[in-house]
Amino acid sequence: MFRPDFNPQPTLRGAAIHLRPLGPNDLEGLYSAASDPAVWAGHPATDRYKREKFEPYFATLLASGATLVAIDRQSGDIIGCSRYYVAPDMPDSISIGFTFLNNAFWGGGTNFEMKRLMLGHAFLAYRDVWFHIAPTNIRSQKATAKLGAEHVYDATLDLSGTPSPWMCFRLKQDDWDRVVAAKAGGI
Repeated sequence: MFRPDFNPQPTLRGAAIHLRPLGPNDLEGLYSAASDPAVWAGHPATDRYKREKFEPYFATLLASGATLVAIDRQSGDIIGCSRYYVAPDMPDSISIGFTFLNNAFWGGGTNFEMKRLMLGHAFLAYRDVWFHIAPTNIRSQKATAKLGAEHVYDATLDLSGTPSPWMCFRLKQDDWDRVVAAKAGGI
């Protein structure tokens, strides 16, 4: 359960993307962003690019009431999503995950901007933010470490219907503030 002072589906605007609540009419746009096998290559659900695998995932994201779609401000296209959730082993904290971006947006600043918007919102109500990453998802582990998050422990958690092993990363607000300041300073 989220804290009462936290809105899990805000609209957040950045320079290159904006985030807004996922809605039922977003299936086609989000599936278009997810339909390339490369998007899921390092992910535990490597076949999620298939429509019959993606539609149940979309239903889960929609039912969460906490998923945000990422929209490229230049094209107006949906390019991915992310969501807030409360992990079962950290009921008083907030987590960010279930994130993906179309591979055309990898390697630039899009993931950082998405996380900057979501973390800025999360840190208004919480002191720490958690990320849970599959041990095989090296790309996400590296991206999360670049945010300043620290791998704290491993756990088997039920985050999406089946208990699975997760690497648990914590990002403290002070560490995030240092990363943002370094980026702003060009370091």
